[in-house]
Amino acid sequence: MAGIHDYWLFLAAGVLLNLTPGQDTMFIVGRALSAGTRAGIAAAFGICAGSVGHTVAAALGLSLILATSALAFTLVKLLGAAYLIYLGTRLLLSKPGRQGVVAPGVAGAGTAVTARSVFLQGALTNLLNPKVALFFLAFLPQFIDTASGARILAFLALGGTFITTGLAWCLVLALAAGRLQAFFLRNPDARTLLDRAVGTLFIALGARLAWSR
Repeated sequence: MAGIHDYWLFLAAGVLLNLTPGQDTMFIVGRALSAGTRAGIAAAFGICAGSVGHTVAAALGLSLILATSALAFTLVKLLGAAYLIYLGTRLLLSKPGRQGVVAPGVAGAGTAVTARSVFLQGALTNLLNPKVALFFLAFLPQFIDTASGARILAFLALGGTFITTGLAWCLVLALAAGRLQAFFLRNPDARTLLDRAVGTLFIALGARLAWSR
């Protein structure tokens, strides 16, 4: 492939990295468990959209700002942490039975999580994680021929490959976790406890991001 070397090695490494549990994995599983398969799928596509943004930013060199500016890195990191803590707090304070996912515009949409809102939450949690930006900036260039005249296209192609394999795995996680949600629908008390547990998880992830270096 033009501008790319060791593509199959990149593919293998990318798949292994996608399988490694992280913040995005926890977000998708948490949303699928608390609000169902549709929410998990929406979260997966939201994470994917955020990764597309990181890929484009890295290809254009914008991620260098985060890599070279401690202030920019800290500001983005704290914004991401605050957003995760906000989501977790909402789950902790939510009333039982209000976490179902409905289509926007239908009855009850004002009291339930919409797939659109979960998608946007997934995209924001990913975009506001500067470590993801630095990952794309550090990992992808290792497989790009510096002498090639198609470096940006190569960057986008590698990013697209990594995002595609990651999306496939995230959808598997969303479907698997979504199946368990039926149990929580039949057991309201257990579902309330799950919402509290997921909320606590999001707050913990936000605190971890805020304190990370």
